[in-house]
Amino acid sequence: MIHHLSALVAVYGYAAVFGLIFAESLGVPAPGEGILVVTALFAARTHRLDIAVVIATAALAAFLGTSLGYLLGRSAGLPLLTRFGGYIGLSAARQRLGQYLFLRHGAKIIFFGRFIAFLRAFEGILAGVNRMPWRRFALFNALGAVAWTTSFGLCAFIFGRAFIHLSRPIGLAAVVLVGLGLIVSIFYVRSQEEALQREADAALLGPTAAAPSP
Repeated sequence: MIHHLSALVAVYGYAAVFGLIFAESLGVPAPGEGILVVTALFAARTHRLDIAVVIATAALAAFLGTSLGYLLGRSAGLPLLTRFGGYIGLSAARQRLGQYLFLRHGAKIIFFGRFIAFLRAFEGILAGVNRMPWRRFALFNALGAVAWTTSFGLCAFIFGRAFIHLSRPIGLAAVVLVGLGLIVSIFYVRSQEEALQREADAALLGPTAAAPSP
């Protein structure tokens, strides 16, 4: 995956960043986070791309993709999502989770959802389906897009610059530590999603439906 993303960045540059992040933000399965990190590392290693432009392009793509998802969700409504959501990974359970989160947290989900893969891909659609007010959605969508792209883009860029100047053993150790941190983060996010799913099912379907099978 990294090899293919690197090849895309080498050939298409900023367009690759915009296209994949826009697609992911719209709900299309695409490695939006991966292309952002790979492009930032590419900018640090080759200096062919400007990291400020990379971040700005990614933020714009994230904002526009999620905004279009919001409009589609608001216009198409819940019946269409119920019928076809499973084809894009938005199962009935995840739809309940999205409804529950928006009912309880609203704007916070739009902002912090950028940092969670499931929410980053579907938060626009779910916000539209759940009739979140446009102005509030647009504000926190913009803030979340800027925060996510800046933090991930800059961290990857700084890590890439530091890696170039590190000796090989230290560099490998840094890569291992970052990899372990990523694995721990994935498991943590997954556990939180499962806990939230049980909470959402209990609230929307009743405690019996949310109870795990024996």
